[in-house]
Parts: sequence; C-alpha cells; structure tokens
Amino acid sequence: MKKIGLIINPIAGMGGRVGLKGTDGPEILARARARGALPQAPKRAEMALRPLLPLQEEFRFLTCQGSMGAEILAAADWEYEVIDLELSGEETEARDTINAARIMKEEGVEILIFAGGDGTARDIFKALDNSLPVIGIPAGVKIHSGVFANTPLDAGQLALNYLRGDIEELIAAEVMDIDEEAFREGRVSAKLYGFLHVPADNRLIQGLKTGAPAEGEKAALDGIAQRVIDDMDRDKYYFVGPGTTTRLIMEKLGLEYSLLGVDVVQNRELKGKDVGEQELLDFQQSGPSKIVVTPIGGQGFVFGRGNQQFSPDVLRKVNKKDIIIIGSKNKLTALEDGQLKIDSGDQEIDQEFSGYYRIRIGYQEERVFYVRAAAVE
Repeated sequence: MKKIGLIINPIAGMGGRVGLKGTDGPEILARARARGALPQAPKRAEMALRPLLPLQEEFRFLTCQGSMGAEILAAADWEYEVIDLELSGEETEARDTINAARIMKEEGVEILIFAGGDGTARDIFKALDNSLPVIGIPAGVKIHSGVFANTPLDAGQLALNYLRGDIEELIAAEVMDIDEEAFREGRVSAKLYGFLHVPADNRLIQGLKTGAPAEGEKAALDGIAQRVIDDMDRDKYYFVGPGTTTRLIMEKLGLEYSLLGVDVVQNRELKGKDVGEQELLDFQQSGPSKIVVTPIGGQGFVFGRGNQQFSPDVLRKVNKKDIIIIGSKNKLTALEDGQLKIDSGDQEIDQEFSGYYRIRIGYQEERVFYVRAAAVE
C-alpha cells in the first residue's frame, strides 16, 4: 500500500477570528485562547480527506499522535500508522512539525499533506528542502505561500489526482512568511524562504499573494474610498476589512484604523478598532451592518484569507447586497486565474454568497465580477 504523510498544526489559524493575525509563540496562543479561540485546522484537515475516499483501500496514512493527525483519522475510520515522535509538550511547537516531516520522509511517503499556515510551510521546508512533493491545506491566518490549495476540498482533490496519476508534473512553489510582530503593528514584512514541490494544477493551487497597489493607482483608489464614504447609510455599522485599499476609507474619515485588522464605523465615527468575531457579532445585535472588503492581491480571496474575523456566523447576519467589494483595476486584472473566491470555512455560506457583484474600481466606475465558492466541484 502507498503511504501518505499527514501533519496537522492544531493551533494554526486560531488567532484569526479573534483578531490576533496568527498564533506564533506561546504568549499569542494564550491570548487567543483567552479570547475564546477554537482550533480550526483539524476541521479543515478532515474536509480535505473527503475527496480521497475512492482510494481508501490503496494507501494508508503515516501521521502523528493526537491532534496532529491521529484523532481525525480515527474518527473517520481511516487506516493509519502513528510515527514514533516525542512531542514537545501539551502544545505543539515548530520542532514537532519539523521532526515529523523528517521521519515521514525517511519512511518513504509518496506525498506529504499538511494543514497550517505560512509558519507551518516554513517548518515543512526546513525538514524536506524539496525532496518530497507536498500539498498544503489552508488553515492559517496568513497564507502568502504558493504551496497551499485554494480550499481544504481542493487540497484533497489535488492529492487524489496526483495519487491516481492524473497529475505527473511537479512545480516549485514559494514558501513565504511574514514577521507576525510587525504584522500586528500594521507592517507587512514578507520574506521568501525557499521552494517546495507541489502537484501542478493551477485550478486547485492558490496564487502567490502580491504586494501593495502601484503608485499610479492613487487617484482611482482615492475615488473608490470617497464613493464608499458618500454612500454610507446613517446608523448602519460598516465593518471595514484589512488592506491598503480599505485603509484609505479610514484615512479620509480622519479615523484611527488598523491596517491589518477589522474596524467598525457608524455615522462616520469609529466604534471599534481591530475587533474580532465576537465584537462584530455584538455590533450586529445592536443594528444592521455592511461589510467592506478588498480581494487579496494575486489570489482573489474576498473572505477566508487574512480576514477570518468575518466568520460564517458574522456573514449569516448580513445580506449579500450589503457586501461592498472594492479594488483597483490593476488588482483585478492581475488575478492569476481571473476569479474572485470565498473560503469562509463553511460550504453553505460560500455557496450562499457566491454570485455576481459590482466591484467598485473608481468613484463612478464599477466592474461586474463573479465571486465563487473556492472549492472546485
């Protein structure tokens, strides 16, 4: 039987919904738990396994004990073997991922599937250094690297296609990561750490995140921001998502803002800065709300990358018509697959909010775009 490696970083993504932008380090993890954060990676890993069911009799998993893999495999009756790995403690650490990947490489797995974010991808790179094909299940807060599938289901489909022999080519995908401490202070400092090989299928693998808007776009971005402000309804809450494009709205209003967080505006006054999921739900209890977001450059994600505060529960309390999407012409043109996507973590919500949207690209300009559920059917 073929052997497939599975590593889950169980704490990946926990900081997203509570506005902490990551969970690197024990102090941040403790803060995330104190705010009520719950693990997201195991659930997303379980989703990724579903497309592999047709090959269930042809392989077995090599995985780690407990929440790093064995728990979800046991719950779903998959055949698996737990590697001999001594964990660092109750909470997993980077070295656990590194050691696990090295052991799986030595055990001769066909491919390594891992659930996490950019930090997890860095750990996998340290262990493998291009010696083994990998597939990343997107489960982190910051997912800049090109080694991740669009969604958990896409990760499973990609693995299925590779194991069946439908995909033979491997491509070198970037392993990127940012300084989380600088990120929380509103500064994006990204670095290329190396490359990992992934099965070649551009439909299923997300694009590499691109940088800030070009200088020549300033006039158009100013117009977009002013149009959003001019159209603001009295007494409604506006949840302004992260990004340099949305930042201009807050600057024009003369309000404090968190470049990489979610801020709340009502009647052109700041009601909440850098809030998490629960605070957004509390505001929604008080009155109607609208959401202002900009797609992730190069990837096209409207929800599910860097703005997990807009959780499925938050989205359920807004109408589709109350989602305001803004972005420059260049950002939309530069999308690798020409599409906008949603990966909220809830397939029902992703389908509900799919459809055509008028994207604001200037003060008097709009462009109609189809936003789809990110998972490929």
